[in-house]
Amino acid sequence: MYDTDKRKLLSALSHGAIFLSTTLVSVGIPIAILFVSDDPVVKENAKESINFHFNVWLYGGILGALFFLFGWLVLPLLLLGPLAGLGYILHWGLTIWALIKVFSNPDIPFRYPYIFRVF
Repeated sequence: MYDTDKRKLLSALSHGAIFLSTTLVSVGIPIAILFVSDDPVVKENAKESINFHFNVWLYGGILGALFFLFGWLVLPLLLLGPLAGLGYILHWGLTIWALIKVFSNPDIPFRYPYIFRVF
């Protein structure tokens, strides 16, 4: 049997890495945990975290490109600003939700809703 405290810590570190940085660190920590850990639940949480971070980068890149292309127009700027704010709230809210789920039930890997999964 696997250590529950270690499982909670590594799973929470995988999902919470986005709080440390939104650059390569946010994906580097779950990748390192994926290779180091032998716990299947921790590995699933690390994979899900990597997928979520890639989704955040993808949607952030799309919004950034839209701001760059249409930022000179007032109407799209008024529409894209609230959309970016909603994305920001969703990003942090889903991360906090994942951390709560990991701590409350460490034996079940957390799955983010409505994301594209590479792994």
